[in-house]
Amino acid sequence: MKQQRTSRSKHVDFMILDLLCIEVSFFAAMLIRFRTKSGFNSDDYLYINMLIVCIHVFLVFLTEPYSGVLKRGYLKELRQTVIHNFLLAGVLLSALYFMKRTNDYSRLVTGYFLVINTVLMTLLRCIHKKILYTRNTNPRNKQNLLLIADRDRAEEFIGRAKRSHYFTYNIVGAALTDLGEKAPADTDGQDMIYGIPVIGNLDAAYRFALENVIDDVYIEYSGKDIEACVDRFLSMGMSVHVSINEIIPDAPNTTIENIAHHTVITSSIYRMSTKQKVMKRLMDIAGSIVGIILTLVFTVIFGPIIYFQDPGPIFFSQTRVGKNGRRFKIFKFRSMYKDAEERKKELMAQNKMDGLMFKMDNDPRIIPIGRFIRRTSIDEFPQFFNVFIGNMSLVGTRPPTVDEFEQYSEHHKSRLAMKPGITGMWQISGRSDITDFEEVVRLDNEYIRNFSIGLDIKILFRTVIAVFKHEGAE
Repeated sequence: MKQQRTSRSKHVDFMILDLLCIEVSFFAAMLIRFRTKSGFNSDDYLYINMLIVCIHVFLVFLTEPYSGVLKRGYLKELRQTVIHNFLLAGVLLSALYFMKRTNDYSRLVTGYFLVINTVLMTLLRCIHKKILYTRNTNPRNKQNLLLIADRDRAEEFIGRAKRSHYFTYNIVGAALTDLGEKAPADTDGQDMIYGIPVIGNLDAAYRFALENVIDDVYIEYSGKDIEACVDRFLSMGMSVHVSINEIIPDAPNTTIENIAHHTVITSSIYRMSTKQKVMKRLMDIAGSIVGIILTLVFTVIFGPIIYFQDPGPIFFSQTRVGKNGRRFKIFKFRSMYKDAEERKKELMAQNKMDGLMFKMDNDPRIIPIGRFIRRTSIDEFPQFFNVFIGNMSLVGTRPPTVDEFEQYSEHHKSRLAMKPGITGMWQISGRSDITDFEEVVRLDNEYIRNFSIGLDIKILFRTVIAVFKHEGAE
């Protein structure tokens, strides 16, 4: 089960620590560079300091550097901080260049800042993790936890807790729900799971909780008397945690929400935070504006050629299926003869795709200029209008045709859980080389389940490289 809680919200302490490192490092870099006040302008450097902080916050938002921070060793932490600080310095210098402020700022300060901040950030992160580890491994700082589950679940839970350096509970006993009512209520601590005594069945758990110091009860049990079980522990003043694995097994991206005054458990194959939605939409708007400008240029260049080779519309529009089955019109430069859709039925026997998509080598429906604009992906540029409107995104999954969608099995529809995109995992994986539709579905689901703004940027960069190299072009 994957909880919808981002690394940013979990690790506010690391964020504050990094901001402190940035301020100290920047001040130290200026002290080294300006031993005297010669060449120093306090207003300029206050501006630069604020810019560095803003860039750092932006990179934290974009790259999520705190994901898995507690599990990283010293060398991995050093590597992460080096990457982060080089990105920080690179974006800073690029911003100053485009704002024409490079002459107002000593690049030596950037160099000193880069070295000092990398060392200080790595050092303080490692020290902070050591403090957290020491605090969390001290039994006096832990709450006493009683575990209630069947033996398999109990072994899995205790095993994970033992392997975690940051487990904040002291498991004092385990009651096994699969012992049954006829089994001895109390095992007298003779049975152990990874050193944790098995206290008996559910009846023994009530007595144990009454007679011992118990702060929290963790229940992974779906029996018919679960409500009464929770009520009994609550009546003893304990905090009760009920695992939803028994309600929705292995549910991904699970959150607790309120719908019409009802508390519900929500699960989805992906969950996008509000910040991620805003960031993705801003990227779409910015990218689509650039794309629309290029589309207008390409219209002037290729529009007349398309018309003269096959008189008719310059643009091709088609109904496609978008997020969760919504239908919309997609736009492309026309690369085929006007009767291409009618001729498709005659060519189905030459379809090289295994599944619900159509693709063939040397498609006779393509006009001469169409081969070039397809190979260079210029035919896709009008879709930037779709992105600007909002029914597509820069990065997503390929929107299927209505005919393809109507043949979908249930598991195929999962690839429509997000807005379709101009590019995606399938496109950068060599789309012409993939002939199995199930592989397309797998790649699309891989993107959806692992979505992040950083992954979108990575796909965009790889798309640009693939277009220039003509990789995966049709």
